[in-house]
Amino acid sequence: MKDLNKVSSLQLYTFWKNLSTGLLTIVGLMALSIVLPFYFSPIIALLAAAFLYTVIYNGKMSNKLNCMVVTYAIFLSLIVYSFFSIILNILYIWGFIAIPPEFTFFAEPYIPSLTLCPICSITILYVYLRKKNLRLCLDCKLEHGGVREKGKLGQLLTYESHFQLKNLAVLFAVLSGLIWCYYLFYYIDTDINHRDWYVFVWLVIIAFILDEFYFMSRYYNLYLDLKENNEIITPDELSDMTAKTYIRYYLICGEQILMVEKESNDKETSKKVIDTPFFTKRSVNGITIPEVHNIIREMSGVKDGELKFFFGRKITDLEKHSLLRYFYYIDGKPEDYPELSKLGVWMSFNTVKKLYSFTPEKLSNICVIDITRMATIVLTQKIFDEDGFRKIKVKSYRPSFTLQEVRNKNYDFQDDKWLRISVFNSDTKLYRLKRWVQHLSGIKRKNKVNEWN
Repeated sequence: MKDLNKVSSLQLYTFWKNLSTGLLTIVGLMALSIVLPFYFSPIIALLAAAFLYTVIYNGKMSNKLNCMVVTYAIFLSLIVYSFFSIILNILYIWGFIAIPPEFTFFAEPYIPSLTLCPICSITILYVYLRKKNLRLCLDCKLEHGGVREKGKLGQLLTYESHFQLKNLAVLFAVLSGLIWCYYLFYYIDTDINHRDWYVFVWLVIIAFILDEFYFMSRYYNLYLDLKENNEIITPDELSDMTAKTYIRYYLICGEQILMVEKESNDKETSKKVIDTPFFTKRSVNGITIPEVHNIIREMSGVKDGELKFFFGRKITDLEKHSLLRYFYYIDGKPEDYPELSKLGVWMSFNTVKKLYSFTPEKLSNICVIDITRMATIVLTQKIFDEDGFRKIKVKSYRPSFTLQEVRNKNYDFQDDKWLRISVFNSDTKLYRLKRWVQHLSGIKRKNKVNEWN
């Protein structure tokens, strides 16, 4: 699976471009705030938020792996700032509160950075703390898989997006401190001068321009490092790639599964991991079930096993590459197949589950991915119904399952429905209210099934 250790140069560029779009949107907002009349400030912020929303929407519709959490954080910050400013000024007009002229866009001078910077810092910090539970991130996880399944690119985007959020939160916090210190101790409200405008406006603009140059340098150097390590795939190389179908088989006998210890695909470590010994690839786009069956028969030497589809997914950003998983069940006992002992070691499923729970690093990344999906779908169906309500009200109830249960029951591991229920169910705070709002607003989400041709 060397392809999972490659990074698309186009996706790396898109990732930097999305960050640059957010930073330059802040720069444009601050610049226009001193060019246009002050009462246009919340309107400009809302227009900027609308622009960022189109960027997020287009990124989501592209079906490419592309982290938009930073763009979303800036979008949310502008929305909060706009409504906060509007509500503050409405309360001022109605006479409920008294505020200095620097906070009302109906008077001069209105200084947007006094509220914009603190609000952005707090909002981005909130997004950073909630990053694992954001709907945007959950949808990305369901569509493209977890960090392990996204490979090198997914790990890179996850780390860098978190770094960007921390960078922006700290930057806005530092600017807030500088601007408010100047406002409280040095600013004279009788007359605003050029130095005041420099601190309140140009300091913010210059800070974000410098931040843009920093990230430009950071990602260019990152690109050079990846290219030097042969971990970059160019768009031309992607278009020239032949279609490949990777197939993984889990050979199961009763509650035993055949595993083998082999070298990890991670270049940074030379450790060995436990994985299935049955893994192959074919240079075709799609493969028939009889051919899949014949492959595992030849690899295992067992002719009369039962083949059962597990699930499949396209490999991250490699449109012509897909990875399919199958179960291959054989009857009897492991002792009945002495020839298989040459291919691997029989491990009880309970042992595999213990490794998964306590020392997942001993398993291969893809093996952890597969067990996670299987366990999540099976256990969610045992605990919740299709509406997300608990079948058994006792929250301490922890069901289990066996490999023979997976064989005999008609679990659909390809369908994402139960994965969605696992993250949004009656254990979620205010679930009934949130579910009612979803139905009321007509945004009830449909279950999405990946298509395989």
